[in-house]
Amino acid sequence: MTTLAQPVAVKSAPLKRTIGFVTACSIVIANIIGTGIFTSLGFQVTDIHAGFPLLMLWVVGGIAALCGALCYGELAAALPRSGGEYNFLSEIYHPAVGFMAGFVSATVGFAAPVALAAMAFGTYFNGVFGVGSPVMLSFVVVWLVTVFHLGNLQIGSAFQNVSTLVKLLLIGALIGAGFFVTPKQPISFLPAAGDKSSILSGAFAIALVYVMYSYSGWNAAAYITSEIERPEKNVPRSLLAGTSVVIVIYVLINAVFLATTPADELKGQLQVALIAGKHIFGENGGRFAGGVICLGLVAAISSMMWIGPRVTMSMGEDHWLLRLLGRKNKHGIPTNAVLLQLLMVNLLLLTQSFGEVVRYTQFSLLLCSLLAVLGVMVLRFTRPELARPYRVWIYPVPPIVFSLITIWMMFYLLRSHAAESLAGLATALLGLLLYCCAGKRLDRSP
Repeated sequence: MTTLAQPVAVKSAPLKRTIGFVTACSIVIANIIGTGIFTSLGFQVTDIHAGFPLLMLWVVGGIAALCGALCYGELAAALPRSGGEYNFLSEIYHPAVGFMAGFVSATVGFAAPVALAAMAFGTYFNGVFGVGSPVMLSFVVVWLVTVFHLGNLQIGSAFQNVSTLVKLLLIGALIGAGFFVTPKQPISFLPAAGDKSSILSGAFAIALVYVMYSYSGWNAAAYITSEIERPEKNVPRSLLAGTSVVIVIYVLINAVFLATTPADELKGQLQVALIAGKHIFGENGGRFAGGVICLGLVAAISSMMWIGPRVTMSMGEDHWLLRLLGRKNKHGIPTNAVLLQLLMVNLLLLTQSFGEVVRYTQFSLLLCSLLAVLGVMVLRFTRPELARPYRVWIYPVPPIVFSLITIWMMFYLLRSHAAESLAGLATALLGLLLYCCAGKRLDRSP
């Protein structure tokens, strides 16, 4: 009889709980605010033209992210271990489902966004300062950030806090200056006739996928629960506080972009912030906006290079096939897992052709987060005796709202982009296959 892979104990230094509430919030904020906010509006204005539906995209996406954060807060408090969906789904459903989610996170969930952010950094840095090759700059920023996180948690925490604070200050300056730009564009953010049909349309659902990509990271602190002080309180609080801050920022900055920049100039463009910056600050605005983007991308790369290896580490602690990745140095840093993610990012940077990978990541990531949020209700039914230091507010509204919005997006994503969606599903199924193969190998072992 074939058995599935059983957990194996990996002897290594225990993780130290040295991350406080502020750093956890910084990780959430930095992990959310990345390339999406500076690029996705150009795709949205192509099919959606009114101001109210455009802002509602960010409000609805924010509500979904906030509902998800509430649910992940309960799961993280009840199941306080690093690993995010890998840990949650293993406990709620079956280790095979958790392994599938961990495989998705380890392959496309973090490495692809890091590579994308690094490539964007190289392009923007070269455009702002006019020095260096964009490709070489991409490698340099990833390696430098990795060195910080291979040091110790104190250095990583300080770097994360400072980079996030400076980024928020610069974005705040961009938003503040936008309110004083005259003349404003002829766009209204108040509800108007036809807005309801626009919001309920398939185009809105597809645009919401890009918005949720921009919000991805609302669950960041759940991936490093084992390193956070008083996780039963600080993980839920950091998820809620970090996500709430980003919702306000996203709505305001998109309102500024739309109010200061003609929609025709934004349509189909990736460099939204650069274009808007010229209208806000003049010709030199592109440099300022580029500087904001560069710093934001460094902070995003930092948070993803921190979080991603923790998922792989948790998988390595449980499965013999990945046991080397579960080992940590004397400072509690999962060195092998960090280096593996660095290798994957470098391979993507070498190919310069991972755009297709990024497009299919959303379906598989939405699937994993949907299973986790539904798991809140499953866990309450199957394990009512489990200690829950934090419980979802106004339960069961948040998990239901998140699930409905996510299923809505996945339906239209599958219908409109079947190839990418099926490729994402195939990636998840590959994780299941790998888990089963590991089980067969274990069954043959003497």
